[in-house]
Amino acid sequence: MKNNFFDRQNYLNILQKRVGDLKYGYRQNIAIIGDELVGKTSLIYKFLDKFYDSRIIILYLEVRTESLPVFAKRFMGILLYNFLINSGIPLKEDLDYLLNRSERYIPRTIEKMKFILASLEKRKKNNIFTELLSLCEIIHQETDKYCIVILDEFHNLESMEIKNLYRDWSKSLILQKNTMYVIISSLKFHAKNILAKNLSLLFGNFELITVEPFDIKTSEEYLDCRIGNLNIAKGFKDFIIHFTGGFPLYLELITRELSKPNSASLANILEDLLFNASGALNQRFSNYIKRFLDKPYSQEYISILYLVSSGRNKIKEIAHILHKPKNELLSRVGYLLEIDALTRSGDFLKINDRVFGYWLKFVYQERMHSLTFDAKNQKAKFIDSIDKMIEEFILSAQRPLSERLTELMRLFEDEIILIDRRRIKLTHFREIKPLEFKNRNLQNGLIGRSHDNLWIIAFKHDLLTEDDISDFALECKKYRQKPQKKIIIAFKDADSSAHLRALEEKILTWDLNHLNQIFDLFFKPRLIT
Repeated sequence: MKNNFFDRQNYLNILQKRVGDLKYGYRQNIAIIGDELVGKTSLIYKFLDKFYDSRIIILYLEVRTESLPVFAKRFMGILLYNFLINSGIPLKEDLDYLLNRSERYIPRTIEKMKFILASLEKRKKNNIFTELLSLCEIIHQETDKYCIVILDEFHNLESMEIKNLYRDWSKSLILQKNTMYVIISSLKFHAKNILAKNLSLLFGNFELITVEPFDIKTSEEYLDCRIGNLNIAKGFKDFIIHFTGGFPLYLELITRELSKPNSASLANILEDLLFNASGALNQRFSNYIKRFLDKPYSQEYISILYLVSSGRNKIKEIAHILHKPKNELLSRVGYLLEIDALTRSGDFLKINDRVFGYWLKFVYQERMHSLTFDAKNQKAKFIDSIDKMIEEFILSAQRPLSERLTELMRLFEDEIILIDRRRIKLTHFREIKPLEFKNRNLQNGLIGRSHDNLWIIAFKHDLLTEDDISDFALECKKYRQKPQKKIIIAFKDADSSAHLRALEEKILTWDLNHLNQIFDLFFKPRLIT
């Protein structure tokens, strides 16, 4: 994806600001996490492509499952190469050559490197990692240059069996004021645990950036950029956004096929990618499933994933279907959470990669359940399933929002979900009906009643303002039933004063993303506006 970079300006702005601040005595380390192939490394490549500052040395290392000596030599080689890169000296990717050419400029740094190499030669590995990190401070003392160390998939350091890895790294983070770290990981769950337990410091703490798939607006811009010249109906474009969840890799693969002369139908393109044995995504997901096959409880893991992908995504329901005690099921679920196959939202489980979920449902399990595996019949069945999905999505998109949301709310059965880390109880309503507001800005919404709760929902189709919050708060006071859940669904942006006023009034402000999180949990088509 590095050659197909698109948008991500908000993340680039943060990187540029933090790197710029380093020279002025403000060091803020950054941790970037996100799903595999969501664009984290592409983001770094884009930043590095445009970055130049003669006072900053950048070390970008892809951390592999390799030995500590190999990593150490790569670290030193990259540091020296980038130190010399603008010196006019001919460069070679050879550590001995770089050591020799750098010695006259940074003798203390080279002396430390030779000490590290001698220790590795003698198989003395204790403190090697912290000695490596100290090179950045030594080079700063010698040259007044700052270092930015970027460790891509940093969790792979654990495979090098570095003694006291995080404890010693934490000490270095506190002491090294002139070195900034950018750490990247596709293992979101594991990385967050490391940041919370091992690298959580008063000084040197990491700012967490989660790289998300494209939002709806950016996905639309991406499609316009890639296939805007093609005559494709809006309903089909919106379905692509819904199906891919804005995941850059999937958008790229689909639009690449659509852009070809005499391209196939969307269903046939998805069949080629997901169903065919040679399909790029079929191979990717087949290889992912193979990771489980040599592990204990492999079939239980796969069964849980399949059930969640098929809409049986409540923990209580899965335990009943699999005839498992809840504690035993939670143990299996815990593993799937740790490897980021699933995420949990209160009582619900969700497949992290929605396209992988479709593949499990429409391809993998169909093959597993097939007695004879008639490829032609299976292919026809797959295309029919996709066509029905597209039809359902387009028909759903044509229905009024209040009708779709009413249908969704009728499915609530007092489950708990998490939205922005806030626990929300999805009240089982005895009555849901449309609501009209008698003011200029908020026209309509919904009201839901249960025996012990009242939900009041307003829709805001343009910019949400502080005045809207005030008007809505007054409307809510007309209802005597308590407690109340007051929600404004804003389909456009909200100004900062609106959010502050909403907090004061205890009003929840949800955007399209929040609403679609709930549609996803109940396997209803997303709302694309």
